[in-house]
Order: sequence, then structure tokens, then C-alpha cells
Amino acid sequence: MHIRIGALSILSILLFSCSSSDDPETEQVNPPDPDPDPVKEWSLVWEDNFDTDLSAWNAWDSGAFNEEVQLYTPSQLVLENGVLSVNVERKEVTGATIPGSMDQKMFPYTSGRIETKTTYGPSSAAGEQEYRFMARIQLPAGAGMWPAFWSFGDPWPTKGEIDILEARGNEPNQFQSNVFYGTTAGTATSFNNEEIYTNLDDLTADFHTYELIWAKDKLTILLDDVVKATYTTIRNHNISDLFDNKHKITLNVAVGGIFFPPGDRDITAYADTAVMKVDWVKVYKR
Repeated sequence: MHIRIGALSILSILLFSCSSSDDPETEQVNPPDPDPDPVKEWSLVWEDNFDTDLSAWNAWDSGAFNEEVQLYTPSQLVLENGVLSVNVERKEVTGATIPGSMDQKMFPYTSGRIETKTTYGPSSAAGEQEYRFMARIQLPAGAGMWPAFWSFGDPWPTKGEIDILEARGNEPNQFQSNVFYGTTAGTATSFNNEEIYTNLDDLTADFHTYELIWAKDKLTILLDDVVKATYTTIRNHNISDLFDNKHKITLNVAVGGIFFPPGDRDITAYADTAVMKVDWVKVYKR
């Protein structure tokens, strides 16, 4: 089972589930490159433009962790005109407390979460020493909303977790990233204090491109092709422990939970509805 979506203290985190399949054929492409190298061109490994179906993804149908108050159900995932909408509604629904549990409970919200069936990540093999995860997203607005674009491997956190984007719906001009790792399933022994990027445009008003460049000793976080932060082995020795692992790419909107300060956990003050829109997701390697 699982971890959380992102930037909490070690004691607040749990874990997930996983799957994988073969790497699809690659084709040569050249996305904007913050670290250009004419010898190393990016190759497109996989993309989803959300114009057909969600067959490349596993959709959750259960509750989650971190004191979140939503039940994830596939019905909250809607494809229309080449855009995936992750719809959040205030609605009493009953379902499994966590994935795989027989215990049922009532949830005041329902939302959506998907994870790629194929796993991705860099290795020392020729042509895949760096990976690049990208998504074009319009964030949901509203108190209590916790959208995320991230990756992790099972068993969590032994393969690591990389939070490329997570945000609070009541803070539309900022988002943050984080990284987790641990050698024992279910226990994160190291994490970076989250990087918070502020004074941005209203990220709920339009689409923006969020991305990760994952190399052996460095993780680079970008917004609209602009580098926002780097995590390095020098700063945190566990960055190199993530290398040569494969991750599921994950998109979801949680509601409430310990990502919010104690004063912001009154669900009566949360938005009744919200939508995270995703235009596309792409994976490159070089």
C-alpha cells in the first residue's frame, strides 16, 4: 500500500500499490531543454493526450491515507475534448478505507486518482541515463483541495517518491515539491524539506507545464520550462539511491488531510466542487 502524496513529516507517511509493463517504442523529439547537449537528444518514450481512454492507467477505487477525506472512484475521471478532468464533489459515499481493505466507511467527498500501469525511471543503460516526466495541468481552486503530480515505486519508500507538484487550492499562486526515501517498506528515513515556489501566476486560472528531470545525482523541478529547484546528492545523499528504480506516474486530487495546517482542516469550509484538468502527460529519456 501507500505513501502520501507529498510533503509531510516522516511520521505522517504511509504507502501504496504498483504495476508495470514493457517499455513502448521510442521516437526522436526535442522538447525545450534547460540543459542542452547536442550529443544527447531527448527521445519520447510514452505520452497520453487523453483523447481516447485511460487504458494506460490504473484508477483507484478506495480511500487513501494522511487523514484525507475523499473516496477515490473511477467515475470522477472524465475525458472530454482531449482533456482529463479529475472531478471533486462534496458527496457522502461509502467505500474501502484504504486500498485492499475490507473495512468500509463513509466519506464526505469523492475524487479521482490514476497511476500508470508502466513504470519509468533512469538507469545506467545507454540512452536512458536521464528521464523527464512532464504534464500540462490546470490546478483546482478551492479550500481543502490537494492536487498532485508525482511518482513512486513499490514497496514505498524503498524505490523513492518524487513529488513534482503538489498544491493547496486556497493558495493559487504557489506549489511545492519534495522527495522521500527509506530502506524499509512503510518507513521514510529521509526526506527533503519541501521546496515551496511562490509569487507565481494563478495556477488555477490556466494550464501550466510541470516537470521533473531525473538523473543519477540530481533531480530538477521545472515550471513552464523554467528551473525552480534542484535536489542533489550533495544536499541529500539519498537522491542517488533513487537511481536505477522505476516509478509509477500518479495524478490525483486529495481533499483535506495533514498536508493542511491544523487551522485549515475544517471540512465545512472546504469547496463543494473542484476540477483538476490535465491536457497531456509525456515521458522522455536520453
